[in-house]
Amino acid sequence: MQEASEPSDGPAAPVKRTPFSIARASIKALRPKQWAKNVLILAPVVFSSVYLTDPMRLLDAVLAVASFSLLASSGYLLNDYLDREADRKHPKKSKRPIASGALPEGLALVEMVVVLLIGAGIAWYVSPVFLVLGLAYLATTMFYSFVLKHVVILDVMVLSSFYLLRVIAGAAAIEVRISEWLFLCTAFLALFIGFHKRRAELVQLGQGGGTRKILEHYSLPMLDQFQAIVTGAVVLCYALYTVIGSATPWMVLSMPFVLYGIFRYIWLVDQRGEGDAPDETLIKDGPILVTGLLYGLTVVGILIAHNFELLPDIFAAPLPGRLPVPGVGG
Repeated sequence: MQEASEPSDGPAAPVKRTPFSIARASIKALRPKQWAKNVLILAPVVFSSVYLTDPMRLLDAVLAVASFSLLASSGYLLNDYLDREADRKHPKKSKRPIASGALPEGLALVEMVVVLLIGAGIAWYVSPVFLVLGLAYLATTMFYSFVLKHVVILDVMVLSSFYLLRVIAGAAAIEVRISEWLFLCTAFLALFIGFHKRRAELVQLGQGGGTRKILEHYSLPMLDQFQAIVTGAVVLCYALYTVIGSATPWMVLSMPFVLYGIFRYIWLVDQRGEGDAPDETLIKDGPILVTGLLYGLTVVGILIAHNFELLPDIFAAPLPGRLPVPGVGG
């Protein structure tokens, strides 16, 4: 196929395939960069502290991440196969393995089935409930691709629900209850990322949007209002969690990392035009990666210290609403 910088009219140049290039294309078609999103499955492990009492549950969580990644990849393969003609007209999507011709279409379908079966098999090993949630996630992504992505506002809300499904599936994998705080913080954070994604796409592609017709229904002033609402909501929700819903008020020490991560992401979208591919934005920005690592270490350290009663009791009195409920965030 012709390079993206060349005119698109005229016959596409044939793609030279070799066993190595096909193997590389088949791996790229799985979109391994997007597997980073599945780290949310580990959130229930961290906040429930089950690794302190039952380390084997950590193995179940890791298998759950692997299963969800493979199930998601099977969906990516199907979606890329069905959208291959439209993708060839897109400046970036035309470089995808199936659209560019680097991965034969028949082989892509075989790969999709194999990846789906392996992912479902691992999910069944983790738990039947986790398998149901994984398949529900896959079915929802397909319904989104065909129908819901064309419905304004609902498109972002459904995208955000995928993050919630990951957290719920992570709790099911290790058999703990999910707290309302983790649920709300994840929901608002997902909306925050989703509306910033639409804003970045609108800036890059314009309201015409090329193959993204949904952008015709958005405007920058409207998205700025949506962003202001969900940004305030995620900050307030997490702040309330640290002082009311967490196991210990020492969790407020994690607040600076959350604030910096949010502000840094807004800066990347506004000043560098990032955000149209949130997974790539998050994994390639050094400051955000360091912040995420420090946040994780801080939270785990606080929870471990709390469980072993190593934290000094310097707060005036327990805040109302903090109950010793077993499960995530309690």
